[in-house]
Amino acid sequence: MRRLALGVMVLALAACDSGQVPSPADRMAGDIPVDTVDEGLVALHGEGVVAGAESFFFAAGRNEVETALTKVLGEPVSRNEIEECGAGPMQMTSYAGELTLNFQSGSLVGWNIGSAPEGEGENIQIDADVTIGMAADDLAAATGYTPIEGSTLGEEFALSNTMGGFVDSGAVSMLYAGAQCFFR
Repeated sequence: MRRLALGVMVLALAACDSGQVPSPADRMAGDIPVDTVDEGLVALHGEGVVAGAESFFFAAGRNEVETALTKVLGEPVSRNEIEECGAGPMQMTSYAGELTLNFQSGSLVGWNIGSAPEGEGENIQIDADVTIGMAADDLAAATGYTPIEGSTLGEEFALSNTMGGFVDSGAVSMLYAGAQCFFR
């Protein structure tokens, strides 16, 4: 009977792991980027976001992510929900600097950032050798750059397999990672 109870307990614990968030052992092995940045900065990477000393991978809890980003960027400028996304209903939290975080079922699933008004977004970094406003002609030299031929959304590109973006009027106008509510 004890073995049966132990077996059920092991299976129950295994079922709790979504498999989406890297384990501490994976992070310590160095295969997964775990970063910290200065307390007054937010960094965006292809696997999630970093706010000061806190790193959040996709699948991190919404409350924790929003609390950390609010400490650095201030209160969100908007929150909304779109029921009709291809990826399923999505909740968005937007901050000054044209940064939007995407959530589903209470978990971080993506982010996107556009061209910010003058003086906004200066404390947001992008962990790539591409920046908003970068000339389209310079994209070919970016690590992992691949144009997405035939995109119905305009001039779209990928950066390796974790980030992407758009070009408008000859310059990078948006970068994104993770799940998005783009209608193709």
